[in-house]
Amino acid sequence: MANFQEEIINWYLINKRDLPWRNTQDPYKIWLSEIILQQTRVQQGLPYYLKFLNAFPTIDDFAKASEQEVLSLWQGLGYYSRARNMRKTAMQIMELFHGEFPKTEKQLLSLSGVGKYSAAAIGSFAFKLPLAVVDGNVYRVLSRVFNIDTPIDTPQGQRAFQELASNLLLKQMPDTYNQAIMEFGALQCTPKSPDCPNCVLFAICIGRIEKNIETLPVKIKSVKTRNRFFAYQVFIDEQNKTIIQERGPKDIWQGLFEFPLLEFESEELTMNFIKGEAAKISTVSNVIKHKLTHQLIFAYFIVYRKSDLPKDLKPNQNRIAFSNIDSFPMSRLMEKFLESVNPILFA
Repeated sequence: MANFQEEIINWYLINKRDLPWRNTQDPYKIWLSEIILQQTRVQQGLPYYLKFLNAFPTIDDFAKASEQEVLSLWQGLGYYSRARNMRKTAMQIMELFHGEFPKTEKQLLSLSGVGKYSAAAIGSFAFKLPLAVVDGNVYRVLSRVFNIDTPIDTPQGQRAFQELASNLLLKQMPDTYNQAIMEFGALQCTPKSPDCPNCVLFAICIGRIEKNIETLPVKIKSVKTRNRFFAYQVFIDEQNKTIIQERGPKDIWQGLFEFPLLEFESEELTMNFIKGEAAKISTVSNVIKHKLTHQLIFAYFIVYRKSDLPKDLKPNQNRIAFSNIDSFPMSRLMEKFLESVNPILFA
């Protein structure tokens, strides 16, 4: 264990990336980075971190933001529940902790969207609490170095890895050690084709010695993906106005806006509907595929010929100028269409 700790720390001090949240002990900035980087690569998350910090320099500023303001800034990152939980957390901190970030693991875990990993990261980085982080990078490093084939997606595996991570934690410098092992997994002990010959743990990595690197870490649960078939109706009138609607509560895209949507059971039924609308249609997009955690969406955007907009709107629908559509927070799927569309269609 001593060799492991020493090599990881030394490697980190030489190879670590210069990231803004590593140059501060401000819990607000650390929390902001940790939530943004969940399910998000550093390269993608960094611009969002800077954008949020510029819009909301303090936790008080964040707490005063509207949900639409937060979702607009978050647009494109996916997993929108993270953004909503961030706003809830900011309000919790202002109301329950008088604007001061909580300093204990129990208090951190009481915040919306903060689980065991996030609490350990914030607690160790900001307050040097002796809490070991266990994320995907840590699972990978520990499973390979110690040749552990206990599945990481089982309660038994999660307990075993948390215990090992806690035993390995350098209590006198938990912040540096946690950053080091996560960075090592991100840059050196990568999911595919890790650079084992040039690894500082080459001599002590049991997984490499046993030739198990490619099979570790082990997962047993397979995620079943559901296919969904969408047809978005893009209505444009002579004044270049269109209709958008807001997704409702308890929805993965809650609070986001989109064109009126029809959903079908199959690709065949979707195409039959489009053929039936042929006389009214100006153009139809190519199918746009959009992957969510448990869903694969096949979406078509049907642009109708310029005419009067439908008169009977649903309570969640609004008429807006097409030129103002960027003012509304939307899902990445909607963004994909708007990025690919020919502006001449809406001139």
